[in-house]
Amino acid sequence: MGKVLNWAVAGTGWIATDMAEILKEHGRGFYGVASGHVENARHYAEKYQVPRVYETIEQLCADPAVDVVYVATPHNTHFEIAKKALTAGKHCLIEKSITLNSRELEELVAIANEQQLCIAEAMTTWHMPVMKELKILVDSGILGRVQVINVNFGSMKPYDMENRFFNLKYAGGALLDIGVYALSAIRLFLEEKPTEVLSQWKLCQAGSDEEETILLKNAAGQMAAAVVSLHSKQPKRAMISCEKGFIEIMEYPRAKRAEITFADTGEKQILELGDPKDALYYEVQDFEAVVRQWAAACEAAGERAAECTEDAPERDAMNQRMGAMQLQYTRENMEVMTELRKQWNMKYPGEVW
Repeated sequence: MGKVLNWAVAGTGWIATDMAEILKEHGRGFYGVASGHVENARHYAEKYQVPRVYETIEQLCADPAVDVVYVATPHNTHFEIAKKALTAGKHCLIEKSITLNSRELEELVAIANEQQLCIAEAMTTWHMPVMKELKILVDSGILGRVQVINVNFGSMKPYDMENRFFNLKYAGGALLDIGVYALSAIRLFLEEKPTEVLSQWKLCQAGSDEEETILLKNAAGQMAAAVVSLHSKQPKRAMISCEKGFIEIMEYPRAKRAEITFADTGEKQILELGDPKDALYYEVQDFEAVVRQWAAACEAAGERAAECTEDAPERDAMNQRMGAMQLQYTRENMEVMTELRKQWNMKYPGEVW
């Protein structure tokens, strides 16, 4: 089992609240909390019995008792907070979208490698038991090769150009908020990363992307399409079309059920696993397992730091066995999202590509 890892949370918004609630249900909790508004942190600590309240992120990072930092703040703050935490020797689980662009992400990965730390995007899709089982099924070849993937995600957000969903100041827009889910579901079932990226997009009054359609193709000839919108309600639906059948998944970011149809017989098979309410806890469990296994691998390697890098076979093997914490998938998705925004010439204030 290893030592109990002390988690501190940066941020007190709805996702940080959801995480605190699910940890409480499992008899756990955060060790510390920091927020841009210290009163919010104090209220959060009182509500969820968090022992430590930090007035600044720097104070959180300076606490030697903190092992993991859960970054649950708006997108535009992820990079700076995670950079401070990693530099201070803390593992980081970072809410989606993990950073604004590939340049930021690669800088964080380089720091994590140097510090021999784990970094991951909190992408529920990859942690749901049913998605892990579907990944094994698809990789087995029983349905033949994946040919085409179609994914939808639509929300009807209040059309307020000042809120974080649309405001460029907060890295608003459909792509980083919900498009990242669609791309993550797609990448999970592709053999290789997409190399061709096309899109159409709609600009909102605030200058961010209100909705888009994305077309992808990889070198293996597999194709995918994603339709996402912040101003048009759609089901969260994924369809993986293979040579010998297809898989339908509803509510794929936190799925518990999938329907598999075999083309030759028309037979349908239902797969049900996991519980959507535990989605965030699955993330915690998977992340802690990787941290502990990685710490053991690095300890076994002693001072041979070159063996403790993100691309080391040991870490790759751990990631693949668990079907989660796919940092490489995160990096590839971020390349796609960065390329899309470059095509659109949609840059966030102060952003450097």
